[in-house]
Amino acid sequence: MADTDLRSPRRRGAWVALLLVGALAFAGLVGLGVWQLQRLAWKQDLIERVEQRLRAAPTAAPAPADWARLGKAADEYRRVRLRGRFAHELETLVQASTVLGSGYWVLTPLYVDEGFWVLVNRGFVPPQQREPASRAGQEAAGVQEVAGLLRFSEPEGGLLRRNDVSAGRWYSRDVAAIATARGIGGSQRPGPVAPYFVDAAADGTGLSTAWPRPGLTVLHFSNNHLVYALTWFALAAMVAGAVGYLVLDEHRLRRNAGDPTRVHRRV
Repeated sequence: MADTDLRSPRRRGAWVALLLVGALAFAGLVGLGVWQLQRLAWKQDLIERVEQRLRAAPTAAPAPADWARLGKAADEYRRVRLRGRFAHELETLVQASTVLGSGYWVLTPLYVDEGFWVLVNRGFVPPQQREPASRAGQEAAGVQEVAGLLRFSEPEGGLLRRNDVSAGRWYSRDVAAIATARGIGGSQRPGPVAPYFVDAAADGTGLSTAWPRPGLTVLHFSNNHLVYALTWFALAAMVAGAVGYLVLDEHRLRRNAGDPTRVHRRV
């Protein structure tokens, strides 16, 4: 059967530009797929580390001599214990979104027996419980023992929202900024301030109805990176297939037009 395709071959400049765009798109999509595989390895390592630390017995919270050696990869989500007195009058509310709804984390300074301060995230309160007076009788007095998870400071505010210290609006648990705003570690309340905070653990019964409500630390991390990687690689394969088709089509058009220039099949 005679070839009846009357289309003309593409101009050389347009053809080169088309191939270049295809090659760049292919390289970009492959790069995104590789990046998602790297994220997958990182996420799997994070999940494994967190699970190991949650199974370990709690240890004493790091003292000032250990602070310089702390790091997220080695220490975050460690189970720790502390003993000291809460300064409830210095609590700070940080906006939070949890399985119980929107509200606030209650961060309260604890002066531990070893002579330093640690911010303790005592748990979540809904908006109607934000005022300490609404929680009368539920604030632990005297020497307290606290168990929880070591967490690192969250400086510079939350996503798209920066902490407004002067207005008392906090979107992230920025330890240094909160300590400065509350005068912790200063002349009135001397003592070093830990560079981390502690998420208080639940009592283990699951029956607590008191506010703040502890034990709401997010410990289940979404891990869809393999799906994302396969998606990017599939798109890259589609681009490669489209470019291959165009190369074959252009070769046929040039052959039918009698153009001695041949389009190579490799991009």
